[in-house]
Amino acid sequence: MRRVRDRMDREYAQPLDVEALARGVHMSAGHLSREFKRAYGESPYSYLMTRRIERAMALLRRGDLSVTEVCFAVGCQSLGTFSTRFTELVGMAPSVYRREAAGAADGIPACVATRVTRPVRNREAQVGGPSLA
Repeated sequence: MRRVRDRMDREYAQPLDVEALARGVHMSAGHLSREFKRAYGESPYSYLMTRRIERAMALLRRGDLSVTEVCFAVGCQSLGTFSTRFTELVGMAPSVYRREAAGAADGIPACVATRVTRPVRNREAQVGGPSLA
């Protein structure tokens, strides 16, 4: 399962699906999904989207790319799905996040900013969303 997770961490911007990931570790897609969820508490798709949103947050904080450019840069194929998933995990639309977070992490090491702004599932989200202030 670590090889699958590591591959998703490395190749998050590539088109990945459960079937391709399963072939890479000689499993069926169903078995991979069950075992991944058992090991990590979420489906492979959910894990991959969380990694993509995490990277998108970093790109949006930079402020030099549009939301559409960020969407495609992190491997999402649909702006609508990206925006919906981003809002679900972060608690605000990508455009709002870009506007509010741009420059907020200036002077903070990237590793700290990434940890502080890590996206969480709705059941874990705090009211008001992430804050760098």
